[in-house]
Amino acid sequence: MGRYRYDFHVHSCLSPCGDADNTPNNLAGMAHLNGIGIMALTDHNTTRNCPAFFAAARRYGVIPVAGMELTTSEDIHAICLFERLDDAMAFNDEVGARRVRVKNREDIFGEQLVLDEMDNVVGHEEDLLINATTIALDEAPALAAKYDGICYPAHIDKQANGAIEILGDFPHYVGFGLAELHDRANRDAYVERYGLQGIRLLFSSDAHYLHELRDGDENDWFDLDDGLTDEQVLKTVFDDLRAR
Repeated sequence: MGRYRYDFHVHSCLSPCGDADNTPNNLAGMAHLNGIGIMALTDHNTTRNCPAFFAAARRYGVIPVAGMELTTSEDIHAICLFERLDDAMAFNDEVGARRVRVKNREDIFGEQLVLDEMDNVVGHEEDLLINATTIALDEAPALAAKYDGICYPAHIDKQANGAIEILGDFPHYVGFGLAELHDRANRDAYVERYGLQGIRLLFSSDAHYLHELRDGDENDWFDLDDGLTDEQVLKTVFDDLRAR
């Protein structure tokens, strides 16, 4: 069997809260050093650094996933993952049309840098990326699925932008089969209190700094057949996640 550690929630320097050192190449290199076999880049409300991350990850032997941390109209964060880069970039265009446009204050939030595969700056995102969009939480899964993507609530155990903190309960009405916990020590308490027995809980770093990419445990692996291509690995992983 092949064992693949995953991290499905990582920010680059394009996110206003992401450190400038979180370049595509640095993230891919740190993933390789930390033994992460599959990593998703999930910047706030954008996928514009995913093409560079894909090129960098492949040089380091890391399987890249294109993603986004979507901010819903309720100010809830949701992870959106895509099996194919082209689908993620098309999703980015649709989300872009539904962002609330406010100019970024670089003196407050920092630069939002778009890089190429060699970490050269090729653009800036002028509008602040962390604003809420006009996409409601119950609309998000279908919108991601339109582009063959998966969507689930992020860090439900955090106060800031967590679904439970904002709504007062887990949004069972949406029909999520997946959810992200930031701190695995909260697992049992959250499962019991919010009725999450039927929800698959994923753990990811939500790394905004390189040192936040963390070691995994038995919950952070996919055990797959040996000899699979990267495309076959991703298909197997996405099929498994969609089955929830």
